[in-house]
Amino acid sequence: MNKKLEKKLSSLPQAPGVYFHKNAEGEIIYIGKAASLRNRVRQYFQKSRTRDPKTDLLVAEIADIEWTKLESEADALFLEAELVRRYLPPYNILLRDDKSQLYVRIDYKSDYPTVTTVRRPLDDGARYFGPYLNGYAVRKALRYLRRAFPYAVSRPVNQKRASLHYHLGLDPGLEDGRTSLADYRANLRKLMQYLKGERVALMRSIESEMKKAAKAQDFEQAAKLRNQLGALRSLGRQTIFGDREIIEAASDQALVELCELLGLARPPRRIEGFDISHLQGTDNVASMVVFMNGLPDKASYRKFKMRLAGNDDFAHMAETIKRRLRDENVKKWGLGDLMLIDGGKGQLRAALGARNACGKKIPMIGLAKRREEIIVAKAEMLPEEIPKLVARAKAAGAYLSESAEFVNIELPASSHTIKLLQRIRDESHRFAVSYHSTLKSRRQTASLLDEIPGVGPVTRKKLVRKFGSLRAAAKATEPELQAALGKQKGSSLARYLKIYNPSP
Repeated sequence: MNKKLEKKLSSLPQAPGVYFHKNAEGEIIYIGKAASLRNRVRQYFQKSRTRDPKTDLLVAEIADIEWTKLESEADALFLEAELVRRYLPPYNILLRDDKSQLYVRIDYKSDYPTVTTVRRPLDDGARYFGPYLNGYAVRKALRYLRRAFPYAVSRPVNQKRASLHYHLGLDPGLEDGRTSLADYRANLRKLMQYLKGERVALMRSIESEMKKAAKAQDFEQAAKLRNQLGALRSLGRQTIFGDREIIEAASDQALVELCELLGLARPPRRIEGFDISHLQGTDNVASMVVFMNGLPDKASYRKFKMRLAGNDDFAHMAETIKRRLRDENVKKWGLGDLMLIDGGKGQLRAALGARNACGKKIPMIGLAKRREEIIVAKAEMLPEEIPKLVARAKAAGAYLSESAEFVNIELPASSHTIKLLQRIRDESHRFAVSYHSTLKSRRQTASLLDEIPGVGPVTRKKLVRKFGSLRAAAKATEPELQAALGKQKGSSLARYLKIYNPSP
């Protein structure tokens, strides 16, 4: 063991977190989680400890260790899964058992939703979260989360009274009518928000709901929300195995490599990714996703409905950047350390022009889809800096091409930097497409109902109040429409929908 490693082992904290074993070349070869970083990491180097041959191989390669201290073991559980999926360290694959990874399954749309864990996700309409590497830890974390968000694990058979789990505060009590289906689904939405890594936004939302309930003198509801907050905060005291917002940027290999490649003063803590989505110039939208210290911060995602019409990605990208950098948005959201534009030279050129028009100075690069090239504008650098960028890119094993305006950098597919940028680009694309699909669906449903004789604004409001949305109203049965609008109007609407919007 080298002296550098000995010194690091002596400075490990007694706190939960994630640790990174690195080889002599500085590559991450294993990522693990720990209830106590000091105890867990030092175990690898205890001579008296019995280990299997695979672990012996791992220990023989360890030349350096990094770690990230976290608030709770639950945070470490979800952060470990996120980082292993990104880096794919060789020993995480080698040391894994033969079981497939675990998913959390929530059949949200069911008339009796349940929360379970499964090995294989199916195309059954349920919502899946994962995969997670440690099935035991996930199940244990879910047991603690059940105290904050009571859920059912199975549908009861011939049971009409509330179960013992309801009286323990762990089950909604649907079978006895103790909780309505709407309230239960609202509770599941909070659980899903937590599983998606949006803990901070969720806790703010619950706190806001609690204050509103107290102000309205609904003290019973305020007490329930207070207990939810308490249960979430108590996770830090539980023994399980993500607050993904607090990993140190300097410990993330991809961010360090990106910083060195672009010649930034420090690793970019906040990276914002932008993309445009439309269908032949209709329902034009843009997305902004945010990665804090290399991990998605979904509470900070933003979407933009384009004001410019037509099929012009360059103009839409310019509009998006201008709206992002408006003074009021900068005041609310702050400024990032790097902007990633999904697209090639044209999109990046438009984005840079919009940024310059706003008078802001934020590093900005593009990522072209065809060859996964990083696009860097020469105008962003001093003339003497361009050869340095080229030299750094070549040292990283990149293939380069230059034009009068840009440097194109094609990094090896194994590069941590390109994997991170691809992840941000793919997430911005997913978020944009999702918003575009929502707008398209709303427009098509609204257009259908707008054309029906006798269905005006008042009737549409009735439908929304009854069914929750116009889309749901368009799928309602004739008896349901009659109950909402009256026999004659409900039958007329049902006949029209059957003719012009038949079921597949």
